[in-house]
Amino acid sequence: MGERMYQVFVYGTLLVGEENHHIVAPYLRKVQPGKVKGWLYDVGAYPALVVSGDGYEVIGEWLTVTEEGLKRMDEFEDYEEGGHHNEYERIWIKDSEQDIEGYVYVYPADQAAHLPLIPSGSWRKDRKEKS
Repeated sequence: MGERMYQVFVYGTLLVGEENHHIVAPYLRKVQPGKVKGWLYDVGAYPALVVSGDGYEVIGEWLTVTEEGLKRMDEFEDYEEGGHHNEYERIWIKDSEQDIEGYVYVYPADQAAHLPLIPSGSWRKDRKEKS
């Protein structure tokens, strides 16, 4: 029996080549480009996703990680299953163009309302344009 794997959509500092990718890199088994429907907001040093069928396409990557990788990502995102004080929630989502689905960390819509929107849907592109 093989090790259990999880698909996780990432769109910020956990992307390949970004500053926090090292957290998940040892547990990474596969990377695929991806898109999900939602709104991407600029929190400052990182982005926040609010899922919405009315949103635009948010660009990111699907990471296939081991169970330990998912645990490390939960720790990084300060997510505790069933926790009432999570900054992010981990939910199930489907890619908007491909037959891929898995977890994603999302921000509460009410907390994102005051944040600046990233209109391109790409945190990387937005950062490059600002620098």
